[in-house]
Amino acid sequence: MKFRAAEDRLILALDVQDRAAAERLVEATDGIVGVYKVGLEFAMAGGLAFAGEMARAGRSIFLDMKLLDIPNTVAGATRSAGALGVDFLTVHAYPQALRAAVSARPEGLAVVAVTVLTSLADADLKEAGYATKVDRLVSERIASAAAAGADAIVCAPFEATAAKRSGLTVITPGVRLADDPSGDQKRVSTPQAAIMAGADAIVVGRPINAAPDPREAAIRYRDAITEALGAL
Repeated sequence: MKFRAAEDRLILALDVQDRAAAERLVEATDGIVGVYKVGLEFAMAGGLAFAGEMARAGRSIFLDMKLLDIPNTVAGATRSAGALGVDFLTVHAYPQALRAAVSARPEGLAVVAVTVLTSLADADLKEAGYATKVDRLVSERIASAAAAGADAIVCAPFEATAAKRSGLTVITPGVRLADDPSGDQKRVSTPQAAIMAGADAIVVGRPINAAPDPREAAIRYRDAITEALGAL
C-alpha cells in the first residue's frame, strides 16, 4: 500500500446524511482529495451503495465501519466490503476481530486497525473501565495489529512515530490546521506535524466539509501535506 502524491495522502471523511451532500463534496474536491471515507453517519443514509458506485467509477474508498463483533460476523462483513470494491476497511484493534478480517480479506482490500479513538483521553479510558493510559493502550494495539497481519493502523498524530516502527502504513485522524477548531477531537495535531511524525495519510472531515469553500479548504490541507513531504 503506497501513498505517493500529496493528494493520495488526503482522505476526506464524507460525514454527511444524504447522497446529494456527498456528491457535492466529491465534485468540489475532485483532483485535490485522493481518498474518500464513508463512515457510520453516511452509511446509515445510503452511503454503502454510494461507496460501491464510487469504487466502480475508479475512486479510492475508505470504508470506516470500525468492525468489532464475533469472528464469523467480522469475516462476513469483510467479504461484503470486498464485494463493494472499496480499498480500505477499518476494524477495531482487538486480536480476534483483526484475525477474522485478515483471514477473510479479498485481494485489494486493506484491513486498517483502529487503536484508540482520537476523541478519547486518559480520563475517558478510566471512565470506561480501562486501568491504563492512552499511550500504553495504543502501543498494545499497534502490536496486536502487526501480529494479526493488518495492513495499516489508525492512530492520533502524536502516536504516528511509534506506529511507524511497526512497519504498518499509518493513517491519522485528529488533524487540524492551526486556525481550525478541534471540535470533539482531543489528541490533535497539524497536517505538517502528522506527516513529519510518520503518518502516511491524514483524515480530515469537518474543516473541509463545513467550510464556506470546501475546495479551497481541501487545497490548504493538500498544500500542508506537500510542505511536510518537502521537509522530509
